[in-house]
Amino acid sequence: MRIGGFQKLTLVDFPGIVAATVFTQGCNFRCGYCHNADLVLPELLGEPLPVELVFNYLSGRQGKIEGVVITGGEPTLQPGLADFIAQIKAMGFAVKLDTNGSHPEVLSTLIELHLIDYFALDIKTSFKKYPLLTNTACDTAKILESIHLIINSGVPYQLRTTLVKEFCSGQDLDEIQALIKDARHYALQPFVISEKMIEERFKNQSQYTDAEIDALKSQYEKY
Repeated sequence: MRIGGFQKLTLVDFPGIVAATVFTQGCNFRCGYCHNADLVLPELLGEPLPVELVFNYLSGRQGKIEGVVITGGEPTLQPGLADFIAQIKAMGFAVKLDTNGSHPEVLSTLIELHLIDYFALDIKTSFKKYPLLTNTACDTAKILESIHLIINSGVPYQLRTTLVKEFCSGQDLDEIQALIKDARHYALQPFVISEKMIEERFKNQSQYTDAEIDALKSQYEKY
């Protein structure tokens, strides 16, 4: 496990759970508006934190925190992910996994081993725009497989889209709705400008207003 950061307390990242957050290093996508360039771009990666730092902290926090969020980067790239999560679970903590859905075979294994208590999967845009957004030759069939795996897993989940206007037109959102018609929990979240974004150009783009986001939510909440 390559751990790029560790947040000892979060009240907002794991619904209903007081948690700590582990940030893994490395990602197979290069989304320009990503807030975590220092976890994604190889030239910005720092020395990984020792795994023992996480376990030493958790060993004294039973009864004080309830869960651990594993995010990135993209956690499913980590070869030791299942073993890492199994150790956390053995300590009595619930685990939430954030993923871009590009590695359904990893998600399938984690589901089979009953290692995940909550999934969050980012559906970034309509599938035709994925290569433009991620700056990679993205295999969207794998993302669709991940969506179906999570929906049918029996594990609580959130599918979500960050509303970057360039990649989230009305048509894009309609196409996303068609992909997730069997989902029970889908969130539209506002795009927030960060100094750590991979591409500076997103700082200067107009984005959806709060009123426009409320209108979109009203349009799609019937699904």
